[in-house]
Amino acid sequence: MENLRFITPQYTTATEIKEIRNRLGLTQKEFAKLIHCSKPSVERWERSREPISGPVVLLLQMLNRYPEYVQSIKVPDRVYPLRMWYMHNQSVCTLIDIDEKNRKIRIVNYTDNLMFRAFGKEETPDYDMYLEFIESRCFPKTRDKMKLILKDLDLPFYDPFLIIEKTQGKMAEDDFWIKIER
Repeated sequence: MENLRFITPQYTTATEIKEIRNRLGLTQKEFAKLIHCSKPSVERWERSREPISGPVVLLLQMLNRYPEYVQSIKVPDRVYPLRMWYMHNQSVCTLIDIDEKNRKIRIVNYTDNLMFRAFGKEETPDYDMYLEFIESRCFPKTRDKMKLILKDLDLPFYDPFLIIEKTQGKMAEDDFWIKIER
């Protein structure tokens, strides 16, 4: 059997790191956040006169080839007072900005898998769809002994949003959950 071989360079240089970071329009701190390392690591790499090796070499090669990828994973500024992060394990699936007062929502999908998106194939859901979505992440209104469950959650009545605040929208049968940001 033949050994697998790849064309990945063995190392990168301080100049290459700076060039890619500048082409992406990122500060050292932002670049460190993107690649999940410390800012001092980026600073050290960019000062280095020695070859730099490790996983960053492959990552830089990928960013060099697909610089638009960084734009596709940026988190936009919040446009409405409330933000929900619809997650699958640790992956962001859909970002939902909500204006409850004016009954408006805006979403950004971060997955192509329709089964993982909060609203499936719907790209511009309305407020009623949002209400259906949050209710789908709660136990049903008709659940037996619902008052006991509400008491355990310290809630006075059935309200899907309040339930999600307490349970993070976690369900026993899947790995999806919701993080709320105000």
